[in-house]
Amino acid sequence: MPALRVLVEMTPRKTFASALDWPGLARSGRDEAGALIALAAAMPRYAPVAELAGQAFDTTAELIVAERVPGDATTAFGAPAVVAGADRVPTDTAEAHRLAALVEAAWRTFDAVAEAAPESLRKGPRGGGRDRTKIVDHIDNADAAYASVLGRRHRPVDRGAVAAMRSDVLAVLRESSDGSPVAGRRWPPRYAARRIAWHALDHAWEIEDRTEPG
Repeated sequence: MPALRVLVEMTPRKTFASALDWPGLARSGRDEAGALIALAAAMPRYAPVAELAGQAFDTTAELIVAERVPGDATTAFGAPAVVAGADRVPTDTAEAHRLAALVEAAWRTFDAVAEAAPESLRKGPRGGGRDRTKIVDHIDNADAAYASVLGRRHRPVDRGAVAAMRSDVLAVLRESSDGSPVAGRRWPPRYAARRIAWHALDHAWEIEDRTEPG
């Protein structure tokens, strides 16, 4: 059975399990066991994203914990935040293009889900949760912040500006790398791909889960 390498990022409040070689495939739980269960459950949901990127993804792959790292306040808040040792591994051009294709597929998936969704989404038990337009705005603004970490400045004022921002980020991710942080900042390309794709898919799946049937 093929193996899927996983990073486990732990805090007392929340734990993330992230597929190191498949940007966007990351889920959380109260502890390691819960996070791994959630990750396994998301694998069939991730397969169409990989297919959109032109890649075959085995939904039956065995999860193998390759690294365990302490999380930080961002992990506990709800985002995979720690750069793993595996994120610092060099990427040749072919691997860089593969990772970038998965990020692009995550964005395309988010766009398709958001376009098909109603404006009003089901609220939580206490009425919480953003509606569709606010989630789209949140994604665009977060991506602008991510682009800044990669040394690129963008203002997502309209869909054309968003498209230009994404194109610029993808161009960065397609470059081969020795594993150092991009532009001398904080994120190596592998981690940047993981974080950006996770955020897009996390909210795409949130929209799907909060859309009323029919």
